[in-house]
Amino acid sequence: MTQTPNPTGTHRAQDEDSSSTATRRDRDGNGKVEQRADGPLVTSKGRTSIADTVVSKIAGVATREVSGVHSLGGGAARAVGAIRERIPGSRTNHSQGVSVEVGERQAAVDIDLVADYGVAIADLAAGVRRNVIDAVESMTGLQVTEVNITVHDVFLDDGDDSDNGQSRVE
Repeated sequence: MTQTPNPTGTHRAQDEDSSSTATRRDRDGNGKVEQRADGPLVTSKGRTSIADTVVSKIAGVATREVSGVHSLGGGAARAVGAIRERIPGSRTNHSQGVSVEVGERQAAVDIDLVADYGVAIADLAAGVRRNVIDAVESMTGLQVTEVNITVHDVFLDDGDDSDNGQSRVE
């Protein structure tokens, strides 16, 4: 796995050899060649692929579990989500505000969120990052190479229901 810069200057996960075989050959102390598994997703019995949507839903749920996260997504995504929630029988979009890149063994996650006012944003970001990494790695077996977090807004609960209680701090 190598790190290559993307247009924003951050590094994204890329598998070095996506066409590699499912096993590696190693020599043990006796000089014998034996097959060993390349990880939990690539074994001598076969390979497991995990879709981007699976990782984004896991990351979205893990982010919402952290105290101090008011909502996920930028302005447009939150507006669409608010409309979607008003439709009877609609489901919550757990991957709203989350984008991922998934390789064979690694994943990179980008999260857009709105923080509750009064929460230390650096501590919030560290908590979200830790929770997302733990959830994605334990549930999928993928190694999370990075979790980039963008805080788009701060939620102020001023008690005014005319604006759904949302005010912006810029």
